Amino acid sequence: MDADTSIEFGEIEPPSDQARSAAIALHGKLVKPAGSLGRLEELGVWISSCQGQAPPRPFTRPRVVVFAGDHGIAKKGVSAYPAEVTSQLVGTMLTGGAAINVLAAAAGASVRVVDMAVDTEESAMRSIGEYKVRRGSGSIDVEDALTDAEVRAAVLAGMKVADAEVDGGADLLIAGDLGIGNSTPASVLVAALTGTEPVAVVGRGSGIDDNAWMRKATAVRDALRRARVVLADPLALLRTSSGADIAAMAGFLAQAAVRRTPVVLDGLVVCAAAMVAEELAPGARRWWMSGQLTGEPAHALALEHLDLGGLLDLDVRLGEGTGAVTALPLLMMAARVLAEMTTHEQSGVSGPLTPVPAS
Repeated sequence: MDADTSIEFGEIEPPSDQARSAAIALHGKLVKPAGSLGRLEELGVWISSCQGQAPPRPFTRPRVVVFAGDHGIAKKGVSAYPAEVTSQLVGTMLTGGAAINVLAAAAGASVRVVDMAVDTEESAMRSIGEYKVRRGSGSIDVEDALTDAEVRAAVLAGMKVADAEVDGGADLLIAGDLGIGNSTPASVLVAALTGTEPVAVVGRGSGIDDNAWMRKATAVRDALRRARVVLADPLALLRTSSGADIAAMAGFLAQAAVRRTPVVLDGLVVCAAAMVAEELAPGARRWWMSGQLTGEPAHALALEHLDLGGLLDLDVRLGEGTGAVTALPLLMMAARVLAEMTTHEQSGVSGPLTPVPAS
């Protein structure tokens, strides 16, 4: 950990209204009826506003960053899988065999894995453990997930990872999560920030049965009591109720907005981190797009809280960034429509008989 663990985000400028208006106007000139490409047009306008230009540049270096960590609450039987699966899956990602590797390759994105709190010291992890805070986390139903120093180190790590990716040329970022039991702290964060009762946020996660669901509901209930005490302080909330991986994601998402870089959000865990990121750096959410909807009740609450709608509804609930990267081709298409379609004037194609008001 760094000796300096102060947390301070730079000013977050909103995406460009001028570029947004120019993109809307350009859509009205292209060889198609106004609004006929539906949400693809909205996506293109958002991309233009984030890039500050219309037409937008096609994305050249989309990047997925998977934050991995184990959670002490997993020992309470809240997941369908044993805790050692986290480190096993990290190993699979590093050899290119995980779902996110396959989907990202198909969508033209690259993948980075960051070990924030995987409960192992295996050599394969050391190469990705530059920012590792600890092995696992506290069981959030009875103790804090992290110490003050650890939560600050984790948030700073996420910020540094975002800076490194943007400085390295990434023009679109996707955060992914990996950690057995991580939907439990995510559900606690969502419940705390939305004022929702435990039973309304507890989903099936990795495919748990009724008994595991009841254990998870009990864990969320007990953890939520602890979370509500520190609700006014986002760093204290992360310390009490998250884990180093989720805290790092919050720092990553907020810093991406500071760096004026668009982000596609994934499922429940990433959106829970996004909710805290918005508390840490108000206005950050304007730089995010939600890639998908899932069946997790807490995910729907998080998207409503962030005022974001999902692009796809394919019931992708694996995590790892898979749902977000599956939506990536839609963003690629939306940008290229504005950049490459011809206008009525260029093509000699007649426009509508009467002017259509801009949306």
